Amino acid sequence: MDDCPKDICAVTDSSTEGVPASQPPSDPDGTTQRSPEELVARAIAPVKREFLRPPPSSRTTQNNPASDANVKQPQANVVQEKKSKRQLKRERRQEQKSPLNLCPEIAKTGDVNACSYKDKCRFSHDIEAFMAQKPADLEGDCPFIKADAPCPYGLACRFAGTHKDNAPAATSNLLKKSSEVNGLSKDVQKLLWKNKMRFTKADAVVKSLGLAGPNWKVKKLVDKEEDEVGLDGSHAADETDCKKVVDDSVDCSESPSTFPAAVNAEGACETDELRPLKKAKLVVDEKSSDEGEGATVLEKDNEKNSAETEPADNVLAEPDRSPKISNLKDATVLEKYNEKKSAETEPADDVHAEPDKSLKIHPREKMLIDFREKLYLAPLTTVGNLPFRRVCKTLGADVTCGEMAMCTNLLQGQASEWALLRRHSSEDLFGVQICGAYPDTIARTVELIEKECTVDFIDINMGCPIDIVVDKGAGSFLLTKPLRMKGIIQAASGTVDKPITVKVRTGYFGGKNRIDSLIADIGSWGATAVTIHGRSRQQRYSKLADWDYIYQCAQKAPSTLQVLGNGDIFSYLDWNNRKTDCPELSTCMIARGALIKPWLFTEIKEQRHWDISSQERLNILKEYVRFGLEHWGSDKKGVETTRHFLLEWLSYACRYIPVGLLDVIPQRLNWRPPSYYGRDDLETLMASDSAADWIRISEMLLGKVPDGFTFAPKHKSNAYDRAENG
Repeated sequence: MDDCPKDICAVTDSSTEGVPASQPPSDPDGTTQRSPEELVARAIAPVKREFLRPPPSSRTTQNNPASDANVKQPQANVVQEKKSKRQLKRERRQEQKSPLNLCPEIAKTGDVNACSYKDKCRFSHDIEAFMAQKPADLEGDCPFIKADAPCPYGLACRFAGTHKDNAPAATSNLLKKSSEVNGLSKDVQKLLWKNKMRFTKADAVVKSLGLAGPNWKVKKLVDKEEDEVGLDGSHAADETDCKKVVDDSVDCSESPSTFPAAVNAEGACETDELRPLKKAKLVVDEKSSDEGEGATVLEKDNEKNSAETEPADNVLAEPDRSPKISNLKDATVLEKYNEKKSAETEPADDVHAEPDKSLKIHPREKMLIDFREKLYLAPLTTVGNLPFRRVCKTLGADVTCGEMAMCTNLLQGQASEWALLRRHSSEDLFGVQICGAYPDTIARTVELIEKECTVDFIDINMGCPIDIVVDKGAGSFLLTKPLRMKGIIQAASGTVDKPITVKVRTGYFGGKNRIDSLIADIGSWGATAVTIHGRSRQQRYSKLADWDYIYQCAQKAPSTLQVLGNGDIFSYLDWNNRKTDCPELSTCMIARGALIKPWLFTEIKEQRHWDISSQERLNILKEYVRFGLEHWGSDKKGVETTRHFLLEWLSYACRYIPVGLLDVIPQRLNWRPPSYYGRDDLETLMASDSAADWIRISEMLLGKVPDGFTFAPKHKSNAYDRAENG
């Protein structure tokens, strides 16, 4: 992969220092006659006149990938019949049996008898037929050669010609095992599939917060009342109405020992909080009451569980007949006894987390992460995958975070969702981002992640503007539900020892910001850091981020809560200005700026505008391809997966304008680049917003695309005429 392919060399060798001879003197629409200041005012990139060229015949046609080569044209008036799941499964099985899908075990060893399933195997065992239909090998070396281990894909590798002769057969992906962690084990996945995974700690925390049982019914009604009140935060209901809602929902016969006898109507209206649960009938020393509060609640729960499962003659079965406890040591003994008895009555195949000695750790006792002055790569959907994060790490990123994962999918054991949590060994400060709608879902997810994964922090997304997420009550929808935000943060921080961070937007509707009124509470609820994206959900990515409001929130935040800003960081000057204008900011999160030019981290650390050449940019793409083949595989499927995500990245990267071509530097994120020539043919090709040109770049690195290949960017990032795309 390090060798320059022939077609790339042809492109770079034909480069010229000046402008191509076919370049017209000016733009026919008169745009070039405007001054750079006027262009900047109209959010048009002020490209030097000698590099401008006529725009395409139709801008909308150019932005529409369906008009490009290698993209199918939709047939009019043709309704495709939806296939059933059984039919789709049958087609997948037939495809697996085709000669194109050789059994992985046979591909690794080259021995037909290596597969233990024999005739029952779902894949083909015909090596000759596979080799006859296998595409030609790609140029370059196998990405696994440098790992001093045999290629795990064997005969199926698209670089099989570079494999060493008589190399020992690979039994597993040794490179992945040594460099990537946070995989989902089959045993855990089966437990999640069968809904047999136990979440003892999460359920205990949720119950202690009143977010389960009768108390949760009250909170649901109060939460529902917020919808009727309005999304602007103003309460229209008076105290008597709020008290009526609470009183009507109380059913003392269900749980007389845990539900509060009286509810403060004023507190329920103003703070939406309920009176704490009754203390267990245990005498604890006053000096240690603060430290043992969580243990008391847990002891009470354990006693209740033991009473249901133990014989009636057991002296510890009923709390009223239990011996008095005078100190925490005795409480711990009782707790361990109850744990032992509970373990004896539980099924053997159930897996549960060990209960801690204290139910909730004080935020000051948690392991904290200092984000100050660190370069933080934001969690980026689709493009922010593990190979891209590796590229950013090599270019100077300090903190990385995985793509947003939905809690319900993780709890269902979906392998595709768990793949978003994978971590490379080069990511020394790494977190995962999850998204959910309810406290119990979040609490169970963070408990599962802490047990199965190696992460430094867990970020909860409360700002995602995507409709499919908001419609489920997650993401930025939570900005309209401060009570639910509180429950989620408290449940998550009380369940795990890892630092909990939160990512939010300024508000749900434009002009109705509300995070400033919640910033002090977010820290007291248990979050150690909050990232504020300076746009509302309604704005999506349109207009500029409101950094003045971010500064206002940072100044109101308590000293124990780190505040990070996010939005439109695209140069080292942007970074410096944000830090100078508001010293209270811990750092700034870099998102789309890293997608367009990942060397932004280098620019910030070296405090310079990097006029990067086209060949240097191509080398970065080569690194990404190598990382992608190591991650997704070097067989046919892995090559095409790498190509797909490379094309998704190129749909953003084409928006970069080289520093040497601009009249005004630095480039701003909201500038629309006009049609221009690069300083060489490769730079011109990289500036194209046509999907056909992105495919051509991918063919330079990964060979010709398969027959019938199609591609359209998932986020339509190259379309400037859509408000949601910024």
